[in-house]
Amino acid sequence: MSSQLSYGELATLMKRCAGLTVDPDTMQTRPDSTFEEYGLDSLGLLAIVGELENRYGTPIEPGAESCKTPGDFLDVINTSLTSGA
Repeated sequence: MSSQLSYGELATLMKRCAGLTVDPDTMQTRPDSTFEEYGLDSLGLLAIVGELENRYGTPIEPGAESCKTPGDFLDVINTSLTSGA
């Protein structure tokens, strides 16, 4: 398992945790698009954070669930994973 979360993995988590089908290539080419544009609300993002904490066995940096864009979210998550939060 990689210690870096990719756009593809984020799209999979959005499907699993919030029931949203999102093209990871679209997110990668438009990292500043908002989660709102994809239909993901704060509860869906919180579910993704919880899933990641369970997967990696480490707390994710506080505030990750407040990120507004996929690019910002991946930055926070990947920094948290590499630093061990």
